[in-house]
Amino acid sequence: MMPPYWSLGFHLCRWGLPDVQWNDLDYADKRRVFTFDPQRFVDLPDMVKEFHQKGMKYILILDPGISSTSPPGTYPPFDEGQRRGVFIRNSTGQTLLGKVWPGPTAFPDFTNPETQSWWEDCIREFHSRVPLDGLWIDMNEPASFVQGSVEGCPDSDLDSPPYVPPVIGGQLNTGTLCMSAQQNLSTHYNLHNLYGLTEASATHSALVKVRGSRPFVLSRSSFPGIGRFSGVWTGDVRSDWEQLRYSIPAVLLFGLFGVPLVGADVCGFGGDTTEELCVRWTQLGAFYPFMRNHNDKPNAPQEPYVFGQEAQTAMRSAVMLRYSLLPFLYTLFYHAHTSADTVATPLFLQFPSDPNCQTIDRQFLWGSSLLVSPVLEQGAVELAAYLPPGTWYSLKGQYLLLPAPLDTINVHVREGHIIPQQEPGLTTSASRSNPFLLTVALSAGGWAWGDLFWDDGDSLDTFQRGDYSYVIFIAGQVGDVEVLTVTSLALTMSEVFEVLWTL
Repeated sequence: MMPPYWSLGFHLCRWGLPDVQWNDLDYADKRRVFTFDPQRFVDLPDMVKEFHQKGMKYILILDPGISSTSPPGTYPPFDEGQRRGVFIRNSTGQTLLGKVWPGPTAFPDFTNPETQSWWEDCIREFHSRVPLDGLWIDMNEPASFVQGSVEGCPDSDLDSPPYVPPVIGGQLNTGTLCMSAQQNLSTHYNLHNLYGLTEASATHSALVKVRGSRPFVLSRSSFPGIGRFSGVWTGDVRSDWEQLRYSIPAVLLFGLFGVPLVGADVCGFGGDTTEELCVRWTQLGAFYPFMRNHNDKPNAPQEPYVFGQEAQTAMRSAVMLRYSLLPFLYTLFYHAHTSADTVATPLFLQFPSDPNCQTIDRQFLWGSSLLVSPVLEQGAVELAAYLPPGTWYSLKGQYLLLPAPLDTINVHVREGHIIPQQEPGLTTSASRSNPFLLTVALSAGGWAWGDLFWDDGDSLDTFQRGDYSYVIFIAGQVGDVEVLTVTSLALTMSEVFEVLWTL
């Protein structure tokens, strides 16, 4: 999936609450999806329009559970879903009811083509009132607060199989649906792990048809192939240093699984963060492929502006560094989309013959060019980082035992590479209109190479229409003469390159 350009910006979200603003389930009337609270969110449509006028985007959460308790005729998603037969059924053929945030709920069967059509209709109707830009699909394992269903599960071989893996609760239906539940293609026992994938596919398709532009979907549940339809975040992580460290291998693994658009909740989701932890997490999060600050409802606020001036300055610097690198990051997603390359890359993938790189999970690369060495320990003001063989250029001019005061994240450019950048703006749309610049890291032989993919960042069919630019840069030094060659393999957005290139 080639993500929309704006989705690579900084996302800000809170349950109880930059470039992209989110709402958790508190927007919904009685926590029923496809509604909004008529008292607390009465001006939601106008608020979203104001976001758009400021060049910002809006995403809200969409759980799969559909409330079943509203009086008949008052909640169309359930009424229409029942009429069209879109919900998962129990072993007797009746709609299976679990329980999530709004109370008893039915669960759409996304393996049913009729469900996909109904889901699109629900999204279209809600979008006509609230012109959202993307959808965050949560609770889609599917999760339930009861075991199997509100009525329990039958005593069957599927619900009580002879072997149960070591799962939480010791039962396959713990926190989810009965394994004997019936779906269009098979039993839930056979399809459980596919639920998030099928919902992501249906949501992606619906957004394409409803909005007519590149869709953004973020899913909690995942399965091989989901990267075609959706990004993923790593779930509800705790606000502590251990979870900060664990987030790096989690992000790298998803990249290897073919899900390049991935990130962890910056500053953590569960529990109160600290100022130092939030600064260090923001610095690391600036190099997640997907960057979102997200927080749980009862916790202390963790938006950047609630902290002291030193912390705000450090976080602003990290976010602005990310924005300056957006052209490079977007080009990495182009290669992920067309060639299955990784965006966040483990060192061993680029240096397979270096045994030191095989176990490193506290540093990583963007593509093959940028080495990121974040601070992951409380109170640290320096860190020992491993630099694979070759020449690495530091934007801060230091090497090996790296100084890391609170306002610093160490990023090194690999020799022989050219990094396209832009002056950062307040939003991704503002950044796109700023001048480009090139950071050139010459190799020992005096040469460097880089590339840039550029399109409008939002249209569906730029590849098919050929409405994009792909530019290769080659820089070298011949004696005392510095040479930069720009070769356009595709250049149909020529107006983009009328701005000054700075070397």
